[in-house]
Amino acid sequence: MNKTPSPKVAARGPVDHEVRDQIVTAATEHFRLYGYEKTTVSDLAKAIGFSKAYIYKFFESKQAIGEMICSNCLQQIQADVRAAVDEVDSPPEKLRRMLKALVESCLRLFFLDRKLYDIAASAASGRWPATLVYEAFIEQTISDILQQGRQSGDFERKTPLDETTRAIQLIMRPCFNPLLLQHGLDTTDEAPALLSSLILRSLSP
Repeated sequence: MNKTPSPKVAARGPVDHEVRDQIVTAATEHFRLYGYEKTTVSDLAKAIGFSKAYIYKFFESKQAIGEMICSNCLQQIQADVRAAVDEVDSPPEKLRRMLKALVESCLRLFFLDRKLYDIAASAASGRWPATLVYEAFIEQTISDILQQGRQSGDFERKTPLDETTRAIQLIMRPCFNPLLLQHGLDTTDEAPALLSSLILRSLSP
């Protein structure tokens, strides 16, 4: 699968500076305890023992810190999807594994840690860079699987590739977008299998 570039987060200072990691770690813990909206940069500064001005040397805003945390979460989902897809050779099975991994990973990262959901929700509604990279990864992964399926004869070739890719991404959207997934929690056990079967029937040559 093609690798999707990491988002450009509005961070400052040396990229590998350990203070950056301290800030992100403290912010993650505060967001888990109190929520993204209720946590201020002043709260983080007190928790770490730094001045607020010093934190601003590394991140230009609270949103920039939130974007870093969000990016880390979304990169973990991408890693889970890559691992699931790479486990099998069959394009139809790759598609099934992709959808199943998306749902399971999103549930684990966003809904078992409810306070961090605030960040995911803000990121999705605000179209933060990390979410755009995440969606581009999903689109590219679908496209790669479709191309493999067309080459193997598993999928039809008449419909334009970009049109088919976009349609499947829209069908999958309620399963990987945190704002939408929360409204379908009662169907997450059956949705991946049912949607995969529907998609695969539409792709039959």
